[in-house]
Amino acid sequence: MASINSVWKRLLGVEGVVVEKWDFDEETRAFVAHVRPRRSERERCSVCHRRCARYDHGSGRRQWRALDLGTVQAFLEAEMPRVTCVEHGVVVQDVPWARPGSRFTLDFEDQCAWLAVHTNQTAVSQLLRVAWKTVGRIVRSVGEDAREHTDLLSGLRRIGIDELSHRKKHKYVTVVLDHDTGRLVWMAAGRDMETLRKFFDELGPERSARLELVSADAAAWIADVVTERAPQAKQCMDPFHVVQWASEALDLVRREKWNELRSAGAGGRAKDLKNARWALWKNPENLSGQQARTLGWLAKSNKTLYRAYLLKESFRSVFHLPFAEAKERLDGWLKWAARSRPWSFVKLAKSIRTYKERITASLLHGLSNALVEAKNTQLRLLVRQAFGFHNVQAFINLAMLKLAGLCPPLPGRS
Repeated sequence: MASINSVWKRLLGVEGVVVEKWDFDEETRAFVAHVRPRRSERERCSVCHRRCARYDHGSGRRQWRALDLGTVQAFLEAEMPRVTCVEHGVVVQDVPWARPGSRFTLDFEDQCAWLAVHTNQTAVSQLLRVAWKTVGRIVRSVGEDAREHTDLLSGLRRIGIDELSHRKKHKYVTVVLDHDTGRLVWMAAGRDMETLRKFFDELGPERSARLELVSADAAAWIADVVTERAPQAKQCMDPFHVVQWASEALDLVRREKWNELRSAGAGGRAKDLKNARWALWKNPENLSGQQARTLGWLAKSNKTLYRAYLLKESFRSVFHLPFAEAKERLDGWLKWAARSRPWSFVKLAKSIRTYKERITASLLHGLSNALVEAKNTQLRLLVRQAFGFHNVQAFINLAMLKLAGLCPPLPGRS
């Protein structure tokens, strides 16, 4: 049968310490357990965990908030002497139940971080009875501690780079994802060459030289930095963005024809053309019966617009074919678009030729930013979940905890 002392240690999540006594503070209505580290864990540096000589008694006894016992708050209390470390000088001794500098136990912080990832910070602060800013500080502390034991930039071969708007007025973050693990590996405020160079600075020349494939959109600031820091890596143009260009070129043709009909006084046909937008944008396999009939009407009444639709669909099909066939169809499409009547597709063909090498690399390796876009969707959910972030670093800390695999399990779970 377990002793009362063992039961208390298990309840408090501090099985590796000695519980000297416990009492109930009537003033604060809280349990207080008086503890000390085991002999083997005493007088260690809180930075490097090295055994050191005692310097003095420090500032006396300290308390750490533990997980609640039912509806009652619980605290650990212990002496906190200072020690002299040969490397770090005079520091407060390390304790096995809390991170250095924290006033919360490991279990409390881990549970707070887990809850912050899975629900909004207001609910977390009310449930755990801590301030909103405290939740943010705990998320940062847990994330930093996890990153000390996990090298997210190790073994990168295929990465995706993108930007995400996290607030109004063009507030962006740059996101880097590992295609092989599906994890978010790096994130920073900004979306320019200097921001991305910081990623390669952290990655280092040796690991940058091991990159094989990089997927991104057509942003020049991404392509230029990748060429500068990892020239051996093949750059793959994200198919989604390229097909989006074709959809935009098609819509330019539709609007041009719509304006022609309005100018000619054909208001009814102009309205029908305006309502045809979704039929033109949607994939053929997803069309409703009415939208399919609309396309049939366009094929007879507006051959220029229908030709533009066929150009868009032919281009989209390139990315669903085996490489050899896709490459051949892309070459044929470029010739067709270059001699077509819609000027927007002539212009698009010129752009495609500019990025043809990167588009061909995407076709060959089957690499896109679809995984990055999926992570961006989760990141946008985090922004809504926290009712917006006034501090971008708080957003980055929470995002790394959730999407980089750094979130700890709930205490007592494996």
